[in-house]
Amino acid sequence: MDTLQPGPAPGPPPCTACRLRKAGAFTAVSADEMAFIESFRASTLNRPAGSTLMHEQKPGGKLFTLYAGWAFRYKTLSDGRRQILNFLLPGDLIGLQQEFSDGAMHGIEAVTDVSLCVFPRDGLWELFRRYPNLGYDITWLAAREEGMVDDNLLTAGRRNAAERVAMLLMHLYRRLERLGLVQDGSVEFPINQQHIADILGLSLVHTNKTMRRLQQLGLHEIRNGRLWLRNPKALQRLADYYDAPLRRAPLL
Repeated sequence: MDTLQPGPAPGPPPCTACRLRKAGAFTAVSADEMAFIESFRASTLNRPAGSTLMHEQKPGGKLFTLYAGWAFRYKTLSDGRRQILNFLLPGDLIGLQQEFSDGAMHGIEAVTDVSLCVFPRDGLWELFRRYPNLGYDITWLAAREEGMVDDNLLTAGRRNAAERVAMLLMHLYRRLERLGLVQDGSVEFPINQQHIADILGLSLVHTNKTMRRLQQLGLHEIRNGRLWLRNPKALQRLADYYDAPLRRAPLL
């Protein structure tokens, strides 16, 4: 079994030196709150691509903030079929759902090498009691994730294959853009077509045909692990995507 152990590379820096907090994508905290977050953080970890960060239905998990890299939440059926629930990007809080169950309600796997900040689950009550603003931040993050699940349900239930792909590409690109991770008009895109099929509820063959058709139409390009939106307005219209500015998010 793949156990979660520290990697050989150095983990995330102290909270005061966190590059994510300097990206302009996250809400500010007071000096007192920053000191508490630093003391609340139990450790840091690096894990290689493909590692299981959390096993389904296994107790004893921790809370994580993803500092660098990509991961995804998933659930599986008894025959091994997998549904990816959402992709996790830097700044995302991981593991909150297991606070309300006997074990992890989903698994988490690293798409790329990842760096994480680790927090103890049993410290949440202290956080809510002493720092209600941080408690509200965690509630906000949980509500945002619920909103993403709602959007994914709408996509799976009502959008056709081309609309699903367009929605996913727009959603991921805008999230990465908010983090300041656009370089020369493109973003890192380490996921493969199997990942895309598993989050959109499509077969791998259907996913391949749909993505190839959209690329031939000049709507996007994926090359050397990077994504370009060649015609974002057309992708927005196809996906019925409302391109509102993403507000700053809390960061634990």
